[in-house]
This record gives sequence, structure tokens and C-alpha cells, in this order.
Amino acid sequence: MSNPSDLSNIHVESSLPKSWETETTFNDSLYEWMSRAPWLALSVAAHLVVALILMAIPWELLEADKSKEIQASVDQTPEEQFEDPPPEEKEEIEEEVIEEPILKDAEVSDHNEDVAEVDLDSVSGDPEMNADSPFNEKGQNDVIGIGGGAGGKFGNRGGGNRNLKAGGGAGVEQSIKDGLEWLKHHQSPDGSWDSDGFMSNCGKIAAGAVCSGPGESVHDVGLTGLALLAFLGDGNTTREGTYKEVVARGIKWIKEQQDPDTGLYGEKIGHAYMYSHAIATLAMCEAYYFSKSPSLKRTAQDAVNLITTARVPYSAWRYHFPPEGDSDTSITGWMVFALKSAEEAKLQIDKEAFVGAKSWLDEVTDPATGRTGYTDRGGLSSRIPNINEKWPREKGESMTAVSLMTRFFLGDDPAKEQIMEKHAQLLRAKPPKWDPDGLSVDVYYWYYGFYSMFQMGTLKGVKYWDEWQKAMKGAIVDSQTKQGDEKGSWEPAVDAWGSYHGGRVYMTAFGVLCLEVYFRYTKLVGSR
Repeated sequence: MSNPSDLSNIHVESSLPKSWETETTFNDSLYEWMSRAPWLALSVAAHLVVALILMAIPWELLEADKSKEIQASVDQTPEEQFEDPPPEEKEEIEEEVIEEPILKDAEVSDHNEDVAEVDLDSVSGDPEMNADSPFNEKGQNDVIGIGGGAGGKFGNRGGGNRNLKAGGGAGVEQSIKDGLEWLKHHQSPDGSWDSDGFMSNCGKIAAGAVCSGPGESVHDVGLTGLALLAFLGDGNTTREGTYKEVVARGIKWIKEQQDPDTGLYGEKIGHAYMYSHAIATLAMCEAYYFSKSPSLKRTAQDAVNLITTARVPYSAWRYHFPPEGDSDTSITGWMVFALKSAEEAKLQIDKEAFVGAKSWLDEVTDPATGRTGYTDRGGLSSRIPNINEKWPREKGESMTAVSLMTRFFLGDDPAKEQIMEKHAQLLRAKPPKWDPDGLSVDVYYWYYGFYSMFQMGTLKGVKYWDEWQKAMKGAIVDSQTKQGDEKGSWEPAVDAWGSYHGGRVYMTAFGVLCLEVYFRYTKLVGSR
């Protein structure tokens, strides 16, 4: 038996695990890992739940509903657009704005002539005046009324670049000024230019002096319109310019002559009242164009409406309102110019009138010679005799000049229209000449001739404008009266029409308008 104290011989069985017992299986590891991270199981479970929910959603039904919503939205779009007022309703609203307020604005005070300009232009402006002019292209703006450059048919009136070329001779600017001064001092207190009574305003240029050369009283409306065109052509309006008060008084007076029922300026006296109406309408449309004053819009529109109804169907105009079936070239020219100015001012016009006017010009123009007649094809223009029967009735090319300028306003191009070249050749053969003892003075013809030849410029090597421009100094500048109360005016006794019908106001207004040819209008069909 062994010694109990001898421990070395004692076999003791250890409680520690055996080596094979300490091996860790995969399941043990997974169990231990999962026990330490219970949240992972929760995360996995949550993702599984979400996946199952997504799989259970009826996606096809949802897509169908979405398509219905989109289609419904598209279907509603036109309904929203139709709720906006159509263009016709906009125009009707515009007309409502025109009628009553403008009638009130047009009521200019009669108590003080000096406040006429303020009364006419107290309104800030007409939004419709921001027009897209058919003459706004640079190439078309070197002639119509004032001096060139983009800015509309009426050019650079009153601008710094007056473009008074040397060909017109020295003193053109001064002649314009002197002519306007004479017209200013001979305007009646009521704003008109009195054809046979302007002498009552003499003595302001030369004390105690009295002018000669009265005209016929039935032309007061037309002569007032002519005088106003001379001031407007120089850049004076009811708002701006050295002579703005003069213009405002004249416009105010013309407004007061309008028949509220027909729109006619003046009275139906004689056979020339349509001339007066056309010229007064042209002046009113230009004044409205430049002032943008709503107080002038209604009167101008009413005047234009009368022109529309006075036209012979499918043709042009003559002496009568309502029309009586006949037309003539002279009145037709003035009517076209008035309507074109109205168009520039964004007033309502009947564009078929231009078609009728062109048809009339073709009817009375001889295609072989290029001569345009008054009422018959190819006839020479009339020169009315004065009280001494000095002037023969059939002499001149004034209707050919009217036809040429009217064709320019209608948009015809002489480079494409052979008849316009033939017109110009006839004018070229008869340049202006101041000949008091002969039969050459006719400022009506000269007016249309200067403007037509200025538009022609140089074409196919022919210097139409240069040739007429050279005649300006002797015919217009040198012939202007230089002294006395008549200083700045032109003698009417030597003119076919001024000697009896128009008088000194007629001669002076046309004289100034002739000199303004350089800048009153821009080029109508491009620079040449």
C-alpha cells in the first residue's frame, strides 16, 4: 500500500475539459454570435416584412390610376386656355376705353388759348401707340418726312441731323424758319388760318404793314391743315418744339370743326370740302401719332371712318360724301396719305381702300406715256384760270406727280414698276422754275414732284433727285419774300391755284413743305 503522503504517485483526474472537448462547432459560433447581436435578426426580419409588403402591392392598378390622373390633367388644359378672353373681346374692351374717356379728354378749355396745349396733352399717353411700324427697317427710313434712320415713317423731324444737302442751296434752314414765323404770326387767335382774313393778323413782323393775297374762305379747314403739316414736318407737336402752342391751337380749332355725327371736318360747302377734310385728317393723324394723346384719338378715328365710307366701292374718291360713283386722282392722293398716317398711328382703317386707289391710278394712267390724268386716262393736269383768265386749263404734270408719290405710299418699287420710271421721266422733263411772267409756277405740282423725285433718288444711273434738287434754290429759296410783313411767305399772284383759291397761306404752307422734303419722310422702298 502506498504512502498516502507520497503525492507524486497519486493519479488525480482533472476537471478541465479535454482537448477534443474544447473544439467549437459552426452552430456554436453562430449561436454565440446571434446571442450577442439580437438586433441583426430583427433587422433581417424587418427587411423581409418590407419585401413581402412591396410584393403584395397591386402596381398595375396604381399605374392605371396614374395614367388617368395625367390624362385628366391634359384634358383640363384647353379649358383653362379658353377661359382667357379671345382677341375679339380684347378689341371690344379697347373700344369701350376709347369712347367715353376720350370724349372727355377732348373738351379743351375755350377760356384761354394759351392753355390749349396743356389741355390737349394732359393725358400721359396711349399704350396703343407703341406700334410696330411697317417703315421701321433701317433701309426704309432715309426719307419719309424727317431725316432718316430707323424710327418710323416720319423719320427724324426735329432731330439734330437735318440732312439739308448743299444741292438745295444755302439758306434752306433759314427759309424754313422764316416761313414758319410768317405762319405763326398770321394764325388767328382761335387757332385757324383764315384764307381771306389773315390780314387782320398783320403788323407783327413789320409794324403797320399789311400783306396781300387773300384766298377763298371755304378753304379755311384745308389751309389750317396745310399750315399744321408744315409745323409738324419741322418736328413741332402739341407737346414739343418751338411752335408747340401754335400746333396745339390749330389742332384744337380743327377738332371744333368736326361734325359729331359724320366725322367731317368743316361744312359741305362747294365741291372742295373733301380736299379740306383729307388734309385736316392727315394733320390730325400726324398730331396723334407724335403726341400719343388719347384726347386726339377719337376725333382722328371718326375722320378716318368718314374717309372709309366716302370711297367709291372698288375704286377711289372724289368730291362727295356719300360717294356718287366718280373718282379723281387729286383727292385720291390726299386720302391715301391720310389713311397711311392713320395706319402708322394704329387707327382702324380699311386696307381695301389701298387696293381701290391702286386700281384707280392704273385706270387713269396711260401705260405708253406714263402720264396720269385727273379723271380720264393720260390727260394733262388742269391749271385753273385766275380772274384775268391768264392760265390755260390744260397744262402740267401735277396728276402724274400725285400718282408717283401715291404709288410710293402704296409700297410700289420703281425698280420693279416700269410705270413709275415713266412717271419720273415726265417730271424730270419739267423741273420747278420760278417764272412770275410765265406759266411755270405751280407749288401743288412742285410739292408732289419734290417728294416723288426725292423718293426716286438715283435709279439705273439717272439722278432724278439731284436734278430736281438743283432747281430748289431758284424756285423756292430765292423766291421767298425777304422783307416787310410778308417776309417768309411766297407771292400767290403768280401761281395757278394760289392766285385765286389758296392765297398767301396756301403758297407759304406749300413752300415750307417743299423745303422739308429732306427730312419729312423716310425712304419708302429702301435707300438708293
